[in-house]
Amino acid sequence: MNKEISLSILSGKGGTGKTTLAVNLALALENVQLLDADVEEPNDYIFISPEIEKREVESVMRLIPEVNDDLCTACRKCVDFCEYNALAMMLDNVLVFEEVCHSCGGCKIVCPENAITEKEKELGKIRHHQLDNLDFWQGELNTGEEKAVPVIEKLKSKIDHSKKTIIDSPPGTTCPTIEAITDTNFTVVVTEPSAFGLHDLKMVVEMLKQIDQPFAVIINRAEADSDYLIEKYCQQKEIKVLLKIPFSRKIAELYSNGIPFVNQIEGWESKFKGLYQKILEEAGKYERNNSN
Repeated sequence: MNKEISLSILSGKGGTGKTTLAVNLALALENVQLLDADVEEPNDYIFISPEIEKREVESVMRLIPEVNDDLCTACRKCVDFCEYNALAMMLDNVLVFEEVCHSCGGCKIVCPENAITEKEKELGKIRHHQLDNLDFWQGELNTGEEKAVPVIEKLKSKIDHSKKTIIDSPPGTTCPTIEAITDTNFTVVVTEPSAFGLHDLKMVVEMLKQIDQPFAVIINRAEADSDYLIEKYCQQKEIKVLLKIPFSRKIAELYSNGIPFVNQIEGWESKFKGLYQKILEEAGKYERNNSN
């Protein structure tokens, strides 16, 4: 069985065009798996399969401590152990703040009276839809929850290495973003030719270099009189610009109606297929350079 590469799509902030690229690239290729790992606000389904909201595959659970007041002696060992302040002593009772608990289980271990057990709480959901030529998975963090990383971890466990995998990552440089792109073969950073776009691109590039992740750039909403902002920076940093997606009213109209433009505007299917070949070449160069 041939092992395909896994590709993560990233941007410095929301609204740059990350979903546009992920969806259209996925639809242009064959034998593809698309994972929407932007679990706090997943929206790939709008362009892929709106009915996926009705298809719950499985829940993502986490363990939360539960204190038996009859056994607790108020020794404070659990409270002192927790570095996240998820436990607090109120008079002689231990209070549990579920929202900040990291489910490490340490409080249960250090309790000398075995007064702490653990209960399951749903953190989010994983949804799935199989289309003709696309295996689509979506992670979704429940409203009010803050821990996106476990949902992304569960989502990535669905990766099928026999398929071309595209991960639509959370924007920015936070822990969920790093979890989404970790262990992928290559990252494509989507930016826009503006001062804000350049600022966010610099932050992303710094993060990618720190974790030694190979990457290249795509300029979305490109315009001839402003592309120089990104191009000049990329030339200085020796960063490859793989593609420009033009600022286009037609693309914007299709997007606003939830319609991918790859099959609606002539020539874009071949452009995205060519883009994927460039990505394979760049990923191959990185692998060869790091194997020597």
